[in-house]
Amino acid sequence: MADVATLSCARCSKPANLQCPKCVELKLPREDAAFCTQDCFKASWSSHKSVHLKAKQSNGTGNPENDGWEYCMKKGQGRTPKLPYFDWTGTLRPYPISSKRVVPAHIDLPDWAADGIPKEEPSSDLQRVVEIKTPDQIERMRETCRIAREVLDAAACVIRPGVTTDEIDRVVHDATIAAGGYPSPLNYHFFPKSCCTSVNEVICHGIPDARKLEDGDIVNVDVTVYYKGVHGDLNDTYFVGNVDEESRRLVQCTYECLEKAISIVKPGVRFREVGEVINRHATMAGFSVVKSYCGHGIGELFHCAPNIPHYARNKAVGVMKAGQTFTIEPMINAGVWRDRMWPDGWTAVTADGKRSAQFEHTLLVTETGVEVLTARLPSSPKVYPWLDA
Repeated sequence: MADVATLSCARCSKPANLQCPKCVELKLPREDAAFCTQDCFKASWSSHKSVHLKAKQSNGTGNPENDGWEYCMKKGQGRTPKLPYFDWTGTLRPYPISSKRVVPAHIDLPDWAADGIPKEEPSSDLQRVVEIKTPDQIERMRETCRIAREVLDAAACVIRPGVTTDEIDRVVHDATIAAGGYPSPLNYHFFPKSCCTSVNEVICHGIPDARKLEDGDIVNVDVTVYYKGVHGDLNDTYFVGNVDEESRRLVQCTYECLEKAISIVKPGVRFREVGEVINRHATMAGFSVVKSYCGHGIGELFHCAPNIPHYARNKAVGVMKAGQTFTIEPMINAGVWRDRMWPDGWTAVTADGKRSAQFEHTLLVTETGVEVLTARLPSSPKVYPWLDA
């Protein structure tokens, strides 16, 4: 216990000259951390220690003067100054991350923004029943998905060797806020950043950090925007500088997998058919399909029914109906389909360290087919040779 000037005991209000050492370390207010005796301190510990956890969650390390730049741990709830020990599958390593970005007071927030815990989503009936959107919901989703596309396009414009993925996150965050939206990933189940950046062997949910992109990398940027009460979700995989032919083939094949899957979307089609189409195209090219992560329903909830696997012989239930909105987001690997989880609790990587690519759109089933709500715009950067040929 550290010695301090006389204050009132946080437990019994008697004069106190001892202070909680953890509160000193976290630079928390002295008034709430003073105790008259060791006995009072021990008696208060079970309730007092929650102050430390709240401080860490609200400001990364819990130190309001700390600007971040530590390694992420415990799904975003912890930080460490040292690179964690792990049996890394490839050459990529995590780098330190910056502190949580600020969201202005005028932005409408999803229910996890403050404490990291979604309230409505887990217990919603829409985890079992696929919602048919109203015309008002559809119009709001069109608007939100267009904003999400514009945000992703802004990120695409800064991708080049030497740029950190943290800088990409800053662009995504600022563009989302400028449009009046909230970056849905931020603090969702404690995810620490405003988008996901998945480099090389990272399959999905990579955390933007201080690593600079290198010539020859591939990087997926996954953006979701919350605006007018609904979410719009999409991602693209980009080339960084001069990329080898095998990686180019992987990225193009993944793009084609998504396009082929979208082409079958219409009322009456079974959700399980999506995986058959994707698996057929990927395996013919010599690639594999990730099985651990799926497409999902989306709307006023970030993730809900239906669940849409991307692999063959899946057990997805249900058929497509007009008015449904969901994502298709195949993750295609150059090697084996299996994945491993990094110590941060978010970053999924290929089990063999080989590269992975992904593309995603938010889709609306129409009476006659499908509307791609996150479709590219005439202003979208021209980054794919097979589209510009």
